[in-house]
Amino acid sequence: MQARSERTRRRLVRAGAETFDRSGYASATLDRIARQAGVTKGALYFHFGSKGELADAVQEQALELLEGFLAGQEAAGGEPLQRLIDLTYWLARSLHQEAVVRAGCRLGSERADRAASDGDVRRTWTAETVRLLERAQQDGALRRDPGGPSPRTLLTVVVCGLEVLAGSGLPLPELLRRTGELWDWLLPALVPAGRPARYRIREAGVAVAV
Repeated sequence: MQARSERTRRRLVRAGAETFDRSGYASATLDRIARQAGVTKGALYFHFGSKGELADAVQEQALELLEGFLAGQEAAGGEPLQRLIDLTYWLARSLHQEAVVRAGCRLGSERADRAASDGDVRRTWTAETVRLLERAQQDGALRRDPGGPSPRTLLTVVVCGLEVLAGSGLPLPELLRRTGELWDWLLPALVPAGRPARYRIREAGVAVAV
């Protein structure tokens, strides 16, 4: 019985994520979410007392996915800037493939009933971007004279821009290619001359035609 209840809850969170992603928080209805999940509205209310509670669960799952990736990065170690590059690829792929991540971002922008401090996937990845840049700066991996916008400004704009690109309907290979192009342009502006070649700027495990 408990396993069945947990499966129902997962279906509801998935259906909620897909509906919030497609329609937005204000337009999504619990009737529509219940139908998409293939359960009664009573079953939905057994797990979630309101649309806000269901949205909380979607945002929490999106944040768990991101935090799981970040924890894996922390355990594996590596240079902060390489970890930041890999984070952008995780974001691009997750925003393309995971409705819960897209919904988590959209809900963070649209909900007025949830404080930003309650956990927001966009705020978390932006904070991680800043943290990794600060560590790279401390390690001497960044240029001392960027000659333009600060590294923090550049990277936070790029990371947030991935969300826009992912929502534009690009096929995944094209989205990943454009992510690589961003780094082709960005790395020389961030690191000292001769240093860009030390970083892998394509997604790990993906062959690049030459």
